[in-house]
Formats: sequence, structure tokens, C-alpha cells
Amino acid sequence: MQTSTAFVTEKELAPARPMALHSPSAGFARPQPIITFNAGAEIYAPGDKATSYYHVEFGAVRIHRLLSDGRRQVIAFHLAGETFGFEADRTHSFFAEAITQAGLRTIARPANDEASPEMLSLALRGMMRAQEHIMMIGRQTAVERIAGFLLDMAERQGGLEHFDLPMTRLDIADYLGLTIETVSRVFAKLRASGLIKLRSIRCVEISKHEALGSLCA
Repeated sequence: MQTSTAFVTEKELAPARPMALHSPSAGFARPQPIITFNAGAEIYAPGDKATSYYHVEFGAVRIHRLLSDGRRQVIAFHLAGETFGFEADRTHSFFAEAITQAGLRTIARPANDEASPEMLSLALRGMMRAQEHIMMIGRQTAVERIAGFLLDMAERQGGLEHFDLPMTRLDIADYLGLTIETVSRVFAKLRASGLIKLRSIRCVEISKHEALGSLCA
């Protein structure tokens, strides 16, 4: 796949989402320029050298791997304000692709692997999210998995009344270990039950937060 990237300046972009307190920029005196990736562009692939971390300024990224039978398994989604690319070794183990047009800042990985407190905190947060993902796909029913996924996405986007899902239904299916038909059916069921509203194919409103939460408690 051919990657389309371009360096841009801050003045050429709309203001990015304000960085959270855990933003890595606090630990680096000279932030790198934003690199833009078109939707579907590959950021890195298995075997590529892992010399940098990546901070999402805008857009969304998916991390996935291909199974031996050719199926795709989505490992994680990363949204604006989040950092990814942490590896135990010096090469990447997964694919990283832009879901939508995405703007990333690279953060050089120290040659001696001595992480700053800020980067260590981000890496640990990533490990916790990976554990939560394992728990999510370990739930027995598709309704439980999708309810947990929607609550997680809402929380990561500031707990707003309504939020966007930048990923497709197929992405969600590959993330939760379901089929796209099952994902679509559960979305329709949650909507018919009055737990969520679909303002558009990508915009979700949680109408009954506690009731949705009880499905995955």
C-alpha cells in the first residue's frame, strides 16, 4: 500500500484537540512537526524498525495483525490525544494504519531505552487498555462486548453526550471477535431498545448510560 504523507506547519491545520495532562509534549522541548497520513495509509508494518513513538494530534489509527489463515485481528484503536508505537523490541510486531486522515507527531525512542516518567506512564496506560480489551472480548455475549466498547469510546472522547466512531463496523467486528452482521444486528437492537441513538452511521448518542453499563457489568 502506498503511503501519502506530508509535513505541515501548525498554521496550515485547524487547531488540534487540546492535549491532556499526560501528553508527551510536556517531556520534550522541541516537538516534531505533524505528519499527515491519508485514510488507509500504512504508518508502519511488522519488521519495521521501532525508532519512534507516535502521538495522535487528530484523526484515528488502528493497530492490527494478519492471522495465518488470512483473517485480520484488530488489536487497538488510537484517537486524538493518545500515544502508540511502544514495543518490547527494536522492531514493530503489528501493522499501524490511519483509519481517517490522521496527523501524528513522532517522538524519538531513546537509544538506551531509558523512558521518561511521562513515556513510562503512557506505556503503562497502553498495557492497561490492552488488558481491558482482553476482558472485553472475553465477555460471553455480543451485546456485552459492544456495550462495553461504546462506553469505552465515549469515555475516551471526553464523556460527551454523543461521539463519533471513526472506525467501520468491520473494524469493530475484527476488534471484538465478531462478524460484521452481528455488530450491525446488536447496534440495531440497542437502538430499538432506546439505549442508544444513531445520529448518523458514525455518530452515536448514549441515551441511557446506566442501562447500557448494566449490560456489561
